[in-house]
Amino acid sequence: MTNRRMILALGVSVTLTAAGVTAQQVTKQEVAGITNFARVETTIACGGATKPEALSTLKKMGFNSVFNLRMPNEAGADITASESAAAAAGLNYVHIPWNAQSMDPSVGDRFMAEIVKPANQPAYIHCAGGSRAAGMWLIKRLLVDKWDVDRAVKEATDLGLASERVKQYALEYVRTHR
Repeated sequence: MTNRRMILALGVSVTLTAAGVTAQQVTKQEVAGITNFARVETTIACGGATKPEALSTLKKMGFNSVFNLRMPNEAGADITASESAAAAAGLNYVHIPWNAQSMDPSVGDRFMAEIVKPANQPAYIHCAGGSRAAGMWLIKRLLVDKWDVDRAVKEATDLGLASERVKQYALEYVRTHR
């Protein structure tokens, strides 16, 4: 290969790599009624406590589904009102209660079965603070999208993964489901 072709090939490779990296950038924004809203382009957003009245805004933002990982007994988790608000907004509503103290693999199983459905894309995933939501997204990135661990963990951290216990659950789930 001539030097000129090699330089051109290298330039194209660097440009494509840079485009791929920037295409997955996490952005944070203020959304009324949502704590810690973080979004990966049009693919997904994760957040913390989400008020039922915020769900119509999510629909207007282009989301098709809401994944709620909160336990029914968590302070402020009004599952019935959220489910009703999602239906009124035309959103699919998936409630997968997850106590982060539990390492129950059925939580990951149910999430994975639902997140890959085309009707649920793009998805908004939330819990109380955002860590459990980002942890579930980490599982999806590793198992479905086949990302390497470092890249997936960085994105999950940018989305709100702050709990070491949730991170370990996600990594263990992936280890046992590959």
